[in-house]
Amino acid sequence: MTVSPTIWAITIVVIFALLAFDYFFHIRKAHVPQLKEAAIWSSIYVAIAVIFGLLVLFFGGGQMGKEYFAGYITEKALSVDNLFVFLIIMASFRVPREDQQKVLLFGIVFALIARTGFIFLGAALINTFSWIFYAFGLILLLTAGNLLKPEDSNSEADNFVIRLSRRFLRTSDHYDGDKLFTVVDGKKMLTPMLLVMIAIGGTDILFALDSIPAIFGLTQNVYIVFTATAFSLMGLRQLYFLIDGLLDRLIYLAYGLAAILGFIGVKLILHALHENNLPIINDGQPVPVMEVTIELSLSVIIGVLALTVLASLMSKAGKALKSINNARRHAANYLDLAYTADQGERERVYAALVAEESQLNRIDKKYLEKAKDIDQIRLLVAEAHTKHRQHYSI
Repeated sequence: MTVSPTIWAITIVVIFALLAFDYFFHIRKAHVPQLKEAAIWSSIYVAIAVIFGLLVLFFGGGQMGKEYFAGYITEKALSVDNLFVFLIIMASFRVPREDQQKVLLFGIVFALIARTGFIFLGAALINTFSWIFYAFGLILLLTAGNLLKPEDSNSEADNFVIRLSRRFLRTSDHYDGDKLFTVVDGKKMLTPMLLVMIAIGGTDILFALDSIPAIFGLTQNVYIVFTATAFSLMGLRQLYFLIDGLLDRLIYLAYGLAAILGFIGVKLILHALHENNLPIINDGQPVPVMEVTIELSLSVIIGVLALTVLASLMSKAGKALKSINNARRHAANYLDLAYTADQGERERVYAALVAEESQLNRIDKKYLEKAKDIDQIRLLVAEAHTKHRQHYSI
């Protein structure tokens, strides 16, 4: 189905209207979103994406509808995985909690712009070089393999973009609200906020290198690729605050995403063989191989994600890891005086710390022993308690 320029224009206007609404009604005034607010707006954005998918299904037909939902679910899952890296970057730069929303919205807008560029570049390559499916398939298989490798949890926060930015951009030591520039000793300087946005933008480009080949493995309809990608990014800010603290619980998410990307990678290579015109393969003739249907793709994606989430939530090791990491994060945040200027937020963090500490005391020792820095975490928690008592004894 060919999508008219009018439909394209309306879609783009709606997407940017949603982003503008997000900024002017939720982010312009710095605040920490409550769980209820994050839950409601996350649900609204998911509902908007589903309604749009139903419209595609009704006006575009069953094939387009299934391609949209397969692409949306895949991109949404990859976006959730991206939140892990955003969380690391926020912690690395000690972004005040009330200002994190603006950073996230910038990340979403930059990701949308970067991925749109990759989408049209990918479409042009597909139309010009049919062998590009081989390259996309190999990229996804390599990405799937990398997801299975154990990595240091802080390694992604120290990537090339951040190191380069720190070297060449002179920034102040402290934030000035959510401003990008400040004055220190009469000199105009960049604030760490701009550095955070550069780091988020740089990682967004790296994410696009994986996500765009993945969705092109499900559909080559540029309109579906664009809308599925755009709607998967909508609501990511609210989702960050909704599942913050639960991300560590999804200990098998990397395995699930590896399985999905590996599956799509194989699907792309099979498609490339079916459309083959490379002289070095079968004398440039198409290879008679099976092609994976969109119905099978959608079933595999939903099935793998459901199994991954259920296995993670039922895992005792995942529950222990969540409590350990949350206790570390809450204690560090409470001790960091630059973390927030909101006294209510500080009390929320302390209450969360007490709850996680209580949970830690009930965890089987064999799971705690797997955390190499558990003793340091206990010392950090004790220091937070001391700081809290000192605060109220003044």
